[in-house]
Amino acid sequence: MAGKPLSVAVIGGGIGGLAAALSLLRVGLDVHVYEQARELSDIGAGLQISPNASRLLRRLGIVEALDINGVRPVGVHQRRWDDGRTLQRAPLGPEIEAAFGAPYYHFHRADLVGVLAAAMPPGRVHVGHRLREIDDLGERVVATFENGARIEVDALVGADGIHSRVRHCLYGPDKPRFTGCVAWRGLVPADKIAHLDLEVVSSNWMGPGGHFVHYWVSGRTRHNFVAIVERDSWTAESWTDRGDIEEVRALYAGWHPIVRTLLGSVEETFIWALHDRPALPRWSTGRCTLLGDACHPMLPMMAQGAAQAIEDGAALASCLTQGRDDVVAALARYEGARKARATRLQDMSAGNRVRFHYPDGPDQIARDAAMAAGGDRSITNIGWLYGHDPAAIGESPPT
Repeated sequence: MAGKPLSVAVIGGGIGGLAAALSLLRVGLDVHVYEQARELSDIGAGLQISPNASRLLRRLGIVEALDINGVRPVGVHQRRWDDGRTLQRAPLGPEIEAAFGAPYYHFHRADLVGVLAAAMPPGRVHVGHRLREIDDLGERVVATFENGARIEVDALVGADGIHSRVRHCLYGPDKPRFTGCVAWRGLVPADKIAHLDLEVVSSNWMGPGGHFVHYWVSGRTRHNFVAIVERDSWTAESWTDRGDIEEVRALYAGWHPIVRTLLGSVEETFIWALHDRPALPRWSTGRCTLLGDACHPMLPMMAQGAAQAIEDGAALASCLTQGRDDVVAALARYEGARKARATRLQDMSAGNRVRFHYPDGPDQIARDAAMAAGGDRSITNIGWLYGHDPAAIGESPPT
C-alpha cells in the first residue's frame, strides 16, 4: 500500500535494541521489539555513555530521564596500581560537553534500560519471544518464535547480543573466543565508602596482569567497580555467576588502599569471562542485519560497547529512512557506514587489554610517559570518537 511505513522487527530488548527501536520510530517506521526474557531488564552493573552516543539518546526526547538517572563525571583519572600515582587526568565534564555538544554519562545498566523502555510507545515491546527461525522471502522476512508467534516484516534487526540467535540463523553456529581475561563486578552503597570522599570521575588503576575501574552510578547512590585480571582458561559464559569475594580480594591484596577498601566494602560480586569475536565478514544478508554485540562485541577497555550499539541504531534509522524503496540496499549501506568504525574500536579495545596490564618495565614506563604527555584522551585526539554523528549519513533524520 502506498505510503505505508516500513515494518521492522528488532530482536533483543537490551540497550542496543531499545535505542535502535526508538531511533527507527523517530523517523516514522513501524517498529516492534521482541525480547526472549519474560521482562525487560539488564543484568550487569555500570556502563559509560560518551558524547557520540549521548547526543543520540538526547535526540529521542528523554533528556530529563537521562539526567535524573545518569551521573556526569568531571574527568577520567588513570593511576598506578600500587602507589596511586597519576598517570593521566583528562576532562569528561563541561569541557567535553562544550567541545562535542553532549555530556558524558555513567549509568547503571538497569537504569538506562528502564529509561529506554519507558520511552517506548505501549504495545511495541513483546517479552517472552525467543526467536526460533528466520525466513527471508525476498519481499518480506518471516520470523517464528518458540512461543508459536509468527511475524512478517520488511526488515529484521538482530540486537540480541554476543550469543545472537539472529546471527546463528543467518550465518550458522560459532563460538565466541575467550580473551584471556575475567572480570568481577560489584556495587558498593555510597554510605559504606563516604569516608573515601571519591571524586566524580572514572578511575582506572593499571597494574601487572590486571586493572581496576570504578565510578559513581544511580545518582551517586552506588559505586560501581569492575576488576579485570588475566586467566588462562574459562568455560562458563554467564554474567550472573557469583564470584568468590575473597578470591578477588586476594588478587588485589597489594594494590592501593582505595582499591582494597572498595573490595572490602562489597557484600557480593559476580564474575564473568570476557569474550569477543573476530570481525564478521558481513553484517547484512537480504532484509536482515545485525547491530551491537551481535556483530561487533568488544572488550570494555574503550568503554564503547553500549555507545557503538546506540550509534548503530541511529545509522540504521538514517539509512532506512533514505532507502525506503530498497531495504536490501539500505541495509548494505548501513553496514558500509558502520563496519570500519566498529572494527577499529574492537581492535583498540583489544590493544588496551595488553596496554593496561603491562608488568613494571620498559613497556610500562613508555606507556606512562605517553599518558603523562597528554596521550589519547586529549580533546583534540578524542574528537574522531566523541564528535562522530552516525545519523549524518547523507541527509540526516529530522531533529
